[in-house]
Amino acid sequence: MELLLKDVRIVDFNKDFNGDIYIKNGIIEEVEREIKRDCRTIACKGFVALPSFVDMHCHFRDPGFTYKEDIETGSHAAVKGGYTGVNLMANTNPPCSTMDTVNYVLNKAKAIGIVDFHQTVSITKDLKGKSIDHLDDITYPVRFISDDGKGVYDDRLMYEAMEKAKKLNLTVISHAENEDITPIDTRLSENIETVRNICLAENTKARLHMAHVSTKEAMDAIIEAKIRGVDVTCEVTPHHIYLDNSFDYRVNPPLRDREDIEFLIDAIKNNYVDVISTDHAPHSLEDKKNGAPGISGIETAFSVCFTALVQENNITLNKLSEIMSKNPSQIMGLNKGKIEKGYDGDITIVDINKKVKVDSKEFASKGKNTPFDGMELFGEVVMTIKGGKIVYSKGDNIDDN
Repeated sequence: MELLLKDVRIVDFNKDFNGDIYIKNGIIEEVEREIKRDCRTIACKGFVALPSFVDMHCHFRDPGFTYKEDIETGSHAAVKGGYTGVNLMANTNPPCSTMDTVNYVLNKAKAIGIVDFHQTVSITKDLKGKSIDHLDDITYPVRFISDDGKGVYDDRLMYEAMEKAKKLNLTVISHAENEDITPIDTRLSENIETVRNICLAENTKARLHMAHVSTKEAMDAIIEAKIRGVDVTCEVTPHHIYLDNSFDYRVNPPLRDREDIEFLIDAIKNNYVDVISTDHAPHSLEDKKNGAPGISGIETAFSVCFTALVQENNITLNKLSEIMSKNPSQIMGLNKGKIEKGYDGDITIVDINKKVKVDSKEFASKGKNTPFDGMELFGEVVMTIKGGKIVYSKGDNIDDN
């Protein structure tokens, strides 16, 4: 199978030029100013080719909550958003605490075949915060453990989990929340757990990834830890860098002050933020009305981030590609994130000149829950390519010969 992308602006973390991309047998074979091949050719003049996006943190609700989302609808939502790699959290039903559940998800994803999946396993068995004995039975290809959706309350248990993660070569993804403090002050709740988990990681030498960082204090603690040499990475979400708490919309952690947003964006500019993750959290209309926190965000992530960072804060498209593609690919151990020979032929074609109005009724996701509904944003995904195969196409103004 061969595919030639012709006359496109090619952008990744370290390049930006007009040229061609030739993909053969699922792998990028050539990236040059001009390539001549007798194969299927996509004329891409006026568009930008980026490495496909990789989402280190999302929820596809399968097993157990498939009325919200399932592996198939989540896959189609992902490619519509320009993603060909995802990492799913463990708060399903049953919680993902066994290899049986891991294999259920991965086999279902493989049968659909349009997105590469990783399934995170819970830190504590069944997310109950009591035991980590199940981790002894976790094997490849699991790379991450997380009790996302809640923090691990017991200090000693989290310490022991980090020791075990170090031994098993796993990365701990931290949902930083002290549930005793949350009813009093959600900011303090996040900050306390961020500092605690950094201290535990520093002591155990475990790899730590801080999820959905939302406060300036939490980010400042991460920055100080990075400077000290702690093995910690972090992510921010599109909604936490664009929406402040004047929007009445429930997410966890909550939307913060404008001052927090500015601090997070400065951290991106100064290379302290490793990853943008969507925390895609689809819900039914009824669940959302009943207070379920979360945004169905994988389909709007690029437009929100391009608008917030590139258009409004003069961050380069190279930097956006680095934190949406290169860095999450490296952390997840994927052969993606760069438009170079030998990397997966996973490319997202975008129109950065297009202004789009978000319409949640058009989402591929079952979850229509978004505060961005009706907003006008810059940048649209027009095609997603996985392994040289077109897995999503909007069909506007792309010449497929």
